[in-house]
Amino acid sequence: MTNVKVIFTKDVRGKGKRGEIKNVPDGYAQNFLIKRGLAKEANAAAMSQLTAEKKAEDRREAEDLAEAKALQARLEDDKTVVELVAKAGEDGRLFGSIPSKQIVQALAKQFDLKIDKRKVELPEPIRSLGFTNVPVKLHTDVTAKIRVHVAEKQH
Repeated sequence: MTNVKVIFTKDVRGKGKRGEIKNVPDGYAQNFLIKRGLAKEANAAAMSQLTAEKKAEDRREAEDLAEAKALQARLEDDKTVVELVAKAGEDGRLFGSIPSKQIVQALAKQFDLKIDKRKVELPEPIRSLGFTNVPVKLHTDVTAKIRVHVAEKQH
């Protein structure tokens, strides 16, 4: 039984991940992996294409990380405090609550910063007056904190 080198084009459970190069039995490669478009033969052209794709992916990843860090710097700037007004009782507890959607909308309106509300890691809505640090997952390696100030609505 001879082995052949293949580059996986898709994840194949138990065999290999996308972009990985592995030796697999010739018959398995020809009859299953290549036939179904899960892998391609690891020849010189395919190898150089893989290298180019990897470089482009690394560049994109570096740009995403740089963008996330720049956004983190703006969010954590001393001047960036999201101001919200809500009705509250005597004890400072809100009559309603402030969900991540409201925080993201206020951030866009007050500072022209757009963030997907699904990236806001607020375990439960804000239910009290005062300052709250709200974590936002901007990138796998970058988590920023949005400072939210909830003031009492004057009657």
